[in-house]
Amino acid sequence: MTITTESTLSQPSLPDEYTSIESEVRSYCRGWPTVMDTAQGSWVTDVDGRRYLDFFGGAGALNYGHNNPALKQALIDYLTSDKIVHSLDMATVAKTDFLRTFNDVILAPRKLDYKVQFPGPTGANAVESALKLARKVTGRESIINFTNAFHGMTLGALSVTGNSMKRAGAGIPLVHATPMPYDNYFDGVTEDFHWFERVLDDSGGGLNRPAAVIVETVQGEGGVNVARAEWLQALEQLCRKRDILLIVDDVQMGCGRTGPFFSFEEAGITPDIVTLSKSISGYGLPMALTLFRRDLDVWTPGEHNGTFRGHNPAFITATKALETYWQDSTFSDETLAKGTLMRDLMEKMAANRDGISARGRGMVQGLKFEDADLAGAVCKAAFERGLLAETSGPADEVVKLLPPLTTSEADLTAGLEVLDESISAALG
Repeated sequence: MTITTESTLSQPSLPDEYTSIESEVRSYCRGWPTVMDTAQGSWVTDVDGRRYLDFFGGAGALNYGHNNPALKQALIDYLTSDKIVHSLDMATVAKTDFLRTFNDVILAPRKLDYKVQFPGPTGANAVESALKLARKVTGRESIINFTNAFHGMTLGALSVTGNSMKRAGAGIPLVHATPMPYDNYFDGVTEDFHWFERVLDDSGGGLNRPAAVIVETVQGEGGVNVARAEWLQALEQLCRKRDILLIVDDVQMGCGRTGPFFSFEEAGITPDIVTLSKSISGYGLPMALTLFRRDLDVWTPGEHNGTFRGHNPAFITATKALETYWQDSTFSDETLAKGTLMRDLMEKMAANRDGISARGRGMVQGLKFEDADLAGAVCKAAFERGLLAETSGPADEVVKLLPPLTTSEADLTAGLEVLDESISAALG
């Protein structure tokens, strides 16, 4: 099956501006060399009329699809009424409505007594503020992070990120962070927490008592590595017993990606600090939140700030998304059912071929290739057939799928058929 059927169209390509003007740092347009023009739901169309089924979803920023009609209308109504767009952290009607709705629909029903900070427009901003707050509260400097973690591209976030290529871009030593093995890092042969617990309690262990531990429940950029509920529970217990703050980075896996609104809900844990971004605005607009226990709110006014932490259009679409999708468990249940559909089909793909295995939770699913080069070849073949997918993992060995949560089962099935075809093409 091929989604793109317009055989008369010329081969997609990029205008010269992308090589003559834009920096070499550009990334996604290299793998998808075409100029995108319009988008609706789970579909993107380029300037030549080719349609692509989007299993990338803005790297997790488009959980409700492109140009979601309900969110778009709320945004249009707001903008055409000359309402406030930029406000730093001043009080506005849009911000008031968001705070009230977020508390009533998300926090209160989950018995999460968090304060809400608007740290700036990106996930990295949220992570930076979380690290700063943990250090301020505890008076300690060290942070524990995990192998293959990804938390952002600013210096603090990079210091707790595992990818060596991204870390090298910092240009300076990245200090005050110590990596520990993520769940199943040793393939179940060695207990992950054994060394960590031992050195924490050993006066000769040489590890300074950390301010916090930062963890993703599913490592998206790290290769769709899924932490078991019992591993996360043990991590929470370790932190509680030793007065270490637990930070869950839910930037990519939050807002329903794994089923529940927060990805840590399944494990039954309560982090001290949570970072959210990407799909919190609901529409792909820049927005981020740092949530933390009420007693941790020791900031002084303006101690952590930013020019674009009051992006009111994002408040509008975020509020509408919460009202539309999170009043009950219907959307979460549908996401879990779609995730099961995806996993079942991907397990079948892997079962029929050597050197491929399936992994994931909810609607973040991946295929790991023992031959890392094959993952890139599969994504290239998928693009040629009208499907957008990206690679992840330390060697780009995993094909990672992040379709909008609103994608229909028919489109999910069609896209996975294309993925199956693309694997066959890459294998030759």
